Amino acid sequence: MRVSVEGAVQGVGFRPFVYRLARRLGITGLVWNTSGGVVIEAQGTEEDLTAFVRCLREEKPGPAVISGVSTFAVPPLPETGFHIAPSREGAPATLVTPDLVVCPECVRELLDPSDRRHRYPFINCTNCGPRFSILLALPYDRPNTTMRGFTMCADCASEYGDPMDRRFHAQPVACPVCGPRLTLLDPGGGELSRDDNALKDAVTELRRGGVVALKGLGGFQLLVRADSDAAVNLLRQRKLRPAKPLALLVKGIGEAEALCFIGEGERELLLSTAAPITLLTRRGRGVSAGIAPDSPFLGVMLPATPLHYLLASDAGFPIVATSGNAQGEPICTDNHDALRKLGGVADLFLVHDRPIARQVDDSVVAWLPDGPLMIRRARGYAPLPITVKGVTAGTLAVGGHLANTGAISIKGGVILGQHIGDLETLASVLAHRRALTDLQTLFGRASRVVRDIHPDYASTTTAEKTGLPETTIQHHHAHILGCMAENETTAPVLGVAWDGVGLGTDNSAWGGEFLLVGDSTGFERVACLRPFQVPGGDAASLEPRRSALGLLWAMNGSLPLPSVSSLIPSSGLSGG
Repeated sequence: MRVSVEGAVQGVGFRPFVYRLARRLGITGLVWNTSGGVVIEAQGTEEDLTAFVRCLREEKPGPAVISGVSTFAVPPLPETGFHIAPSREGAPATLVTPDLVVCPECVRELLDPSDRRHRYPFINCTNCGPRFSILLALPYDRPNTTMRGFTMCADCASEYGDPMDRRFHAQPVACPVCGPRLTLLDPGGGELSRDDNALKDAVTELRRGGVVALKGLGGFQLLVRADSDAAVNLLRQRKLRPAKPLALLVKGIGEAEALCFIGEGERELLLSTAAPITLLTRRGRGVSAGIAPDSPFLGVMLPATPLHYLLASDAGFPIVATSGNAQGEPICTDNHDALRKLGGVADLFLVHDRPIARQVDDSVVAWLPDGPLMIRRARGYAPLPITVKGVTAGTLAVGGHLANTGAISIKGGVILGQHIGDLETLASVLAHRRALTDLQTLFGRASRVVRDIHPDYASTTTAEKTGLPETTIQHHHAHILGCMAENETTAPVLGVAWDGVGLGTDNSAWGGEFLLVGDSTGFERVACLRPFQVPGGDAASLEPRRSALGLLWAMNGSLPLPSVSSLIPSSGLSGG
C-alpha cells in the first residue's frame, strides 16, 4: 500500500522513525519527503500493514503533528528491504515544524568532556534544534536550509546515514569540525576571539556589567546580567527603553523557582519543546528592580538552544535577554545589520556564521486558571496551524498596523506566522512583506487577501500591492470573529471589544464597542463609548493629555486656562 502522511512530519525524525518501524515489523518498501508531507510505499502481510499504519499514529516522534493519514493499494515493489528515498517535489501542503528546544540527550553530550561535541553550541539531532528559522523551501532537506553551505565531515555523514543513530537524516547535523562557528566581535566588527573562547569572553563581559549582542536562533538578543542595577540601567539607557519589562534567561527550573512562584501549568510551559517566555509571579528581588518596574510579574525562559544553555550555565546568574533591534524595528538577523544598528548599544557581539532564514522572536505566554494565554506567538509555536472549522484554503490575512502577525488559511485551519511587531518603520514593513511571501512559499499561493478597512495602515498598502481580490473588515469586528473562532462559538453573539482605536464604518475613530454579530460578514453596533474630539488625532495614543483635553472640552465646551497649562509640559514654554 501507499501511505500518505500529512502534518508537521518533516524535521522531527519521522522518516527514520518509519524506517525503524518498518524494519521491526518486517515491512519492505521505501519512504520519502514531498512538499505535501511524507509518502511511504510499504508491503507485507495484511496483518503487518494494519499494524504498521496503527503504529504510525501511536508511536510517532514527540514533536510530530499528524493531521491526516490516507492509504491505497499499489502494485507490489521489487524491494527486499526498506530504505529512505530522495525527496520529491510537489505542491506545498505539509506543515512546517517550529524550532525545537535542545533535548536532554544533546545536553548530556554537550556537557561530556569525552564527547566530540563537548561544548559545541550548535549541537542538535532529530529531536531538537533549528527548523523554521533555517528553512528556505520545502521539502525539509539540508539543501533547502541555511545549513546548505556546511559540508558534513565523515563522522557527521556517518551518523546522518546510520538508521540506528539519533542523527539519522537530521538535516542541521554538525560538529566543531564541519559546522557553524562562534566569533566575538567589537562594535567596529573587529574579531576578538573564536569558538569556545568567544563564548567565555562574552560571559566575562557580562560579569563586568557590559552589554553583549548575541546572534541567537531567530535573531539578535541584547544580554546583560540581571542582578545588577547598573547593567540593567545601562541597557535601558542605550536601547531607549525606559520602562517596558525585560525578559530573563535562567539555566534551569530550579533557578526559575528561586525567583518566582511556579504552578503546574507554568512548569509545563517552561519545560515544553517551545520553552516560551513565561509570565511568573515574582517571589522577591533576586534580580534588579529595573527588570520589570512596578510589575508583580517576571518574564522568564529556560535555554532554548545549546548556545543559550552554555551562556546561562557559565554565567551562574540570571541574564536579561531582550530583542536586539533598533527602536521601532524588527530584530536584527544579519551580522552586518546588527553591527550597524546595535553598535551604539552593545559592547561586544557574539555572532556565528549560520544564516537566519527569517526573524523568529521569543514567544510570550501567560498561564491563566483556564489554560495558557498566548501573548506573542513566535519561536516554538510558529508556524503550526490553528484548527478553525469551515475555513477554505487560500486566504491571506495581512494583519493590523500594530503587533502585526500575518496568516494564511489551509484546509481545516489557519497558519499563523511569527510575530512581526508594529509596522511603524520601513524595516518593519519590509519584514512584514517577507513574512507574507514566506507563508505563500511554504503553504501555497493565496487566491484572495483580507485587510482592515483603514486605508492608511501599512498592511493595507501591502494587501493592495498583492493584486489579489480583497475582503475588508472593521477592526473590532475582526477581534470578535477571532474570539469566536478561538472558542468555537457560532453567531449570534454580543461581542465587547475594549481595544482602543479602530476606524469605524462611518469613517470616525471607534473604541469601546458592543457589536451584535449575526454572521461572519455583518454586525450591528448596538452600544459604544460616547465619541469626543481628540486634538492631534493619533498623537493622543502616545500623549494621553490630548485625550484629557478633548474630554474636558466635551464636558464643558471650553477649556479653563489653568487646566490647559497644567496639562502641557513646561519645558521650553513660557507664558500662559
